[in-house]
Amino acid sequence: MIRSDYLIIGSGIAGLSLALKASKNGSVSLVTKKKLFDSATGKAQGGIACVTDESDSFEAHIRDTIISGAGLCNEKMVEKMVVEGPERIKELIALGVKFTKKKDSDSEFELALEGGHGKRRILHAGDITGNEIERVLIRNIEKHKNITVYEHYTAIDLILDKDRICRGVYVFDNENNNTEIFEAKITILTCGGAGKTYLYTSNPDVATGDAVAMAYRAGADIANMEFVQFHPTCLYSSDAKSFLISEAVRGEGAVLKLKDGGSFIEKYSPQKELAPRDIVARAIDNELKSRGEKFVYLDITVRSKDFLMKRFPNIYAKCLEYGIDISKDMIPVVPAAHFFCGGVVIDENGRTSIKNLYAAGETACSGVHGANRLASNSLLEGVVYADRVYKDSLQFLGKEYSEANVKPIDNIKFSVNESAVFAQKKEEEVRRLTWDYLGISRSNEKLLKAQEEADILKVEIEQYFKEVPFTADGIELRNMMFITEMIVRSAVQRKESRGLHFNTDYPFLLPDAKDTLINIR
Repeated sequence: MIRSDYLIIGSGIAGLSLALKASKNGSVSLVTKKKLFDSATGKAQGGIACVTDESDSFEAHIRDTIISGAGLCNEKMVEKMVVEGPERIKELIALGVKFTKKKDSDSEFELALEGGHGKRRILHAGDITGNEIERVLIRNIEKHKNITVYEHYTAIDLILDKDRICRGVYVFDNENNNTEIFEAKITILTCGGAGKTYLYTSNPDVATGDAVAMAYRAGADIANMEFVQFHPTCLYSSDAKSFLISEAVRGEGAVLKLKDGGSFIEKYSPQKELAPRDIVARAIDNELKSRGEKFVYLDITVRSKDFLMKRFPNIYAKCLEYGIDISKDMIPVVPAAHFFCGGVVIDENGRTSIKNLYAAGETACSGVHGANRLASNSLLEGVVYADRVYKDSLQFLGKEYSEANVKPIDNIKFSVNESAVFAQKKEEEVRRLTWDYLGISRSNEKLLKAQEEADILKVEIEQYFKEVPFTADGIELRNMMFITEMIVRSAVQRKESRGLHFNTDYPFLLPDAKDTLINIR
């Protein structure tokens, strides 16, 4: 039994920033299934959206977010995120985050422009913003004695008492192959998204939807899982795994082209390359399917080599590794699963529908993204709502532990030959199912097939999970299967096309925008 005041599952911007604040008032157990740095935050290129320039305004940022969200944003939650953003940025800077400044300026930030934004408001650190934020937060985490980090520990399931109060989490020790009970006064889920559930994704391998799946199995309210954002421009290469070409590249003048050099995006939006992500991704997907091609091009050759090496050093160097000089060559790109707008439903303070359980970041459905996330709002949401969780959680710290009557999970199970082969095979089937039937464009027929296949896979995977000793891969496989089930359930309920969810059988908007709520109870 490992006890602490706070139990934080996940090590992205939400989890790390929360741990730093929580450690001032209580003990913190920070659990992550690989190394601390292995998170979607560390791979974020573009930046963090925030009003910092006099020519910008909170009203403008709120308006852009709501327009991008296609009628489903919770305006109160959006306002809190935008208005509280500047203070959270100041905190990151105080911790040591170095955002890129304007040339010959010690005080003014170089602000980027991305799709859906009416103003330049994206703070960035070159083109490795997430890397810089993650590095600084981890450096500060390492200084705190009140934070105990558990790397290579994979969460299995939430622990609820008879009154459905969360008491902690069952966790698998990946390196020692045994299970542990982590008990806490306050449990916070900050595990990120579930892009790995799809065959092609910009996400790291850890993004298997663990927190949302655990919360779903525990009976928490889940919302809007049909809204899976596909980033329009991932590098198309058999050798490059999950490498994103930042939206900021289009913000600096890159244009989309077909293989024959022709343009196409103007047919889909007057905003062209700077249209919201759902529109750009759907436009590319439509062109690829109608032409039978595998990729389109992104052309930034209008910019000089010196500019590109300074503004996008990481992207320039990575593309060069694959024989692409972006100052001379067009970049082959394809859409890939990128961000989940849905997740565990939270209120304005990060509380879920289960007592003593909070969520923040991509794990949560706060309502700020609606049906389509505005570019670079994700890091902002993570840091703002982590702060709100921290402030709300202080009320619980004075209370004594109320022990949950639980026993460790026995990891001695029946041996199953070729279990690793089975898990790999079923993971491929899950990821192919989501890509083929739950992608950028859907239909009633595809959703029916997805439901039928998912029902069969769920039975097989749950049986496997019961009989085979725990492994990190097996736990992830089970969670990916539950994520697939949630996407299907949500998508079937939505009888319209809105934001990231496009159904060819319902190619229209209903007059009343509603969230899609599901739970397992």
